[in-house]
Amino acid sequence: MLLDELRAAIGKYVVLPGEEALTAVTLWVAATHIQAALQHAPRLAVISPTKGCGKSRVLDVLYETVHDPMMTVNTSPAVIFRTIGKIPPTLLVDEADTIFGPKASGDSEILRGLLNAGHQRNRPAWRISGPEHKPTPFPTFAMAAIAGIGDLPDTITDRSVVLRMQKRKPGEKVAPFRSRYAAPELNALRDRLAAWLGPLRSEAGRLVPDMPVEDRAADTWEPLVIVADLAGGHWPSRARAACVAMTRFEAVQDEQTSLKTRLLRDIHRIFERANNPQALASQDLVAALIQDAEAPWAEHGTKGLNAYHLGNLLRDFGIYPANHRFEGGRQSKAYARNRFLDAWARHCPDLPPSAHEPAHGITPPRDAQGKPPSGPAGSLPAGPPSGPVGPKRAR
Repeated sequence: MLLDELRAAIGKYVVLPGEEALTAVTLWVAATHIQAALQHAPRLAVISPTKGCGKSRVLDVLYETVHDPMMTVNTSPAVIFRTIGKIPPTLLVDEADTIFGPKASGDSEILRGLLNAGHQRNRPAWRISGPEHKPTPFPTFAMAAIAGIGDLPDTITDRSVVLRMQKRKPGEKVAPFRSRYAAPELNALRDRLAAWLGPLRSEAGRLVPDMPVEDRAADTWEPLVIVADLAGGHWPSRARAACVAMTRFEAVQDEQTSLKTRLLRDIHRIFERANNPQALASQDLVAALIQDAEAPWAEHGTKGLNAYHLGNLLRDFGIYPANHRFEGGRQSKAYARNRFLDAWARHCPDLPPSAHEPAHGITPPRDAQGKPPSGPAGSLPAGPPSGPVGPKRAR
């Protein structure tokens, strides 16, 4: 079966988070070839905690297999407005963290709005255009794969099939990807997909498949399930199983993200109440958190939040405790305030501007490579420590 061949070819070049993810990518690729008949254009969010997790390799494989790929890095909304037409391309956006990060340009909000609107048909963007300055509708509907380090904006993730990439383990092997050799194989699969699905577009447009999820998740996954139902065999059950597993996993991630964002905000408030010291001892920070009667920390876990829990919750932000010497000679594990600045800026952008600046208004100096220097002996270093970003997630 063609979908089985495509699935094997994708798995040949990339290690995805699980079998369900491999199924989802296979169906997403196939769905690009019938997007002219679809009512929704699901995004494929390819995200990872660090570089070197295979995001760009996923886009390389997609480029050779999807319908009319348009690969771009840090593009402008104007270019996309003028590229999408009645038969849209498949947008492949790499390095999305440079578009949606805290230092992004003002165009990032326009691009986010375009990507949000383009999830559903008949959501044009109106602009004044031409020498006569007439209001002109620009189509936005197009399938898009978006790759970057760190989470994408919630509004995009909510419209996406999400791949949370991780580095390959030592025993996980993939074939080397060289366009000269890999492209012909993948292009042949692309052409066979187009030949198979092209005549089925009218039928695909009429299908109303039974969905195992509801609301926006159903909108996002419906095109993939339509392809699976057109293929028949084991694909309809496989597609729905992947839909349920990956949607449930993202629901858990949403809960954890909300909890972790609440933690960042509560820690910011605790630092402010203490007049923004350079650091707070881990035990003092834990004690202040669990004393808040309106917060969930006193009931976190089985006996309330402790230093171990706090470390686990913060490690995904690259925030770790280190030895710190306080006034009076006291030395203990502590969290430096400047370690939270990046996380506050990214995940709590509505906090007061002072939250995004180092204590006392001093920016840590950087060397020629842009790396913060090590702090003096006995103090917390200015930059993030080395080591793993966090535990690997399993699908």
